[in-house]
Amino acid sequence: MCKRFVYGVAVSDYNFIGREQETKRLLDNFRGGINVILMSPRRLGKTSLVKHVCNKLDEEDIITVYLDIFGCKSEYDFYNKLAAEVLKQTASKHELWLEEAKEFIYRLTPKISFSPEPNADFAISLGITPKTHTPEEVLGMAEKIAIKKGKRIVICIDEFQQIGEMANSKQIQARLRTVWQHQKQVSYCLFGSKHHLMSAIFLHRSMPFYQFGDIISLDKIATADWVEYIVSHFADGKRTISRALAEDICKFTENYSAYVQQLSWLVFTQKEEGETVTEEDVKQAMNDLLATNEILFMQMIEPLSEYQLNFLRAIASGVTKDFGLSEVREEYKLGSYSNINRLKTALLERDLIEKRGEETVMTDPVFAKWIQRKVML
Repeated sequence: MCKRFVYGVAVSDYNFIGREQETKRLLDNFRGGINVILMSPRRLGKTSLVKHVCNKLDEEDIITVYLDIFGCKSEYDFYNKLAAEVLKQTASKHELWLEEAKEFIYRLTPKISFSPEPNADFAISLGITPKTHTPEEVLGMAEKIAIKKGKRIVICIDEFQQIGEMANSKQIQARLRTVWQHQKQVSYCLFGSKHHLMSAIFLHRSMPFYQFGDIISLDKIATADWVEYIVSHFADGKRTISRALAEDICKFTENYSAYVQQLSWLVFTQKEEGETVTEEDVKQAMNDLLATNEILFMQMIEPLSEYQLNFLRAIASGVTKDFGLSEVREEYKLGSYSNINRLKTALLERDLIEKRGEETVMTDPVFAKWIQRKVML
């Protein structure tokens, strides 16, 4: 059965919408061996876009490797993950992949676990440590594989901001850049969900990854595209929604892809085949969206100080700049003038706010609406 709306996972095919220009630019870069840095706030569909582009390259002489390093807490966590995924995704399950692995990286003590399910994937633990392998050995492995196979490799690394949170991060970044910039057969697509950390890694002149590749800033999908998508997917499910109500869904979620999909699904499930969506249905679904995410939002504010929470309240009330003005500080109980920069820094590091030109706004529009309803003074 075809899913009408999908959220929480990467979307593809029927559920993938728009991004024609971004798709072409990524395809051109992948085919041309150009490194890519994909930047945007979370929930705008970076992972879906990258996987969509990788699927378009399946029949070409380019091997794409995708890995998510969110769980990597140290440099060698990353090297183990990188090596395992490169070996697994450049080799067929039917090949003697272990013998092939030994050709490209020595002194491995791999542990392999197979699923009992037919056609299921297998897991590899390679046992790479500082005592067994240098960073350069691991980082150079993909280039050796590409040359041996006579193909190009594009390595797509999700949650790359984790590199910026590791101990000795700048030295690690320098090691990666030093090896990667000299590779001829391998290129990289680096992206992550914490916008401020990605900016710190790639946009500062003093950092090793400055000017590493083509920086693509992913914007929101246009309302017109979303409206067409929502109306047609309701019709495919034998339900009717007006364009005006589809626009209301976009407005409430500010066109954030994951939230558009989630809210559309919550509206869709309220109706049976042959029924038409009403304004009350959409309002109920909006309330349901806030309630569904409430546990997550509670976890987000739990560690905040009272001053930090008050800063979010100020933004939710419409204050986007001039937080240091005495009347703003007094109304929202933000403390002293010198406290403002500390509050901004702390909330930026938690990825709860972001700078947009002269203004400071919350990164998550649904979280902002929840603050307005639940946490205002």
